[in-house]
Amino acid sequence: MKEKILEAITKPLQEINVKVYDITFDKEDGMDTLFIKIESENAVDTDLCSKCAEIINPIIDELNLSDLDKEYVLDICSKGVTENE
Repeated sequence: MKEKILEAITKPLQEINVKVYDITFDKEDGMDTLFIKIESENAVDTDLCSKCAEIINPIIDELNLSDLDKEYVLDICSKGVTENE
């Protein structure tokens, strides 16, 4: 699932100077949640995350992934600070 999503969203996000850092599917507060961590040369703020969600949502819907055939939350956020930074 992760590879299919990454392949489908990489190019559209590159067009707005965003790179996908990581994709995970887990439970948060009892809800299935698809986490997509992004990075950009620009600030990763709520506006950028919302813009990414507008791009990513319809793409994921078209993929018809079995893991996402039930209700889930899409969470797009900054990759955060890593040890290498």
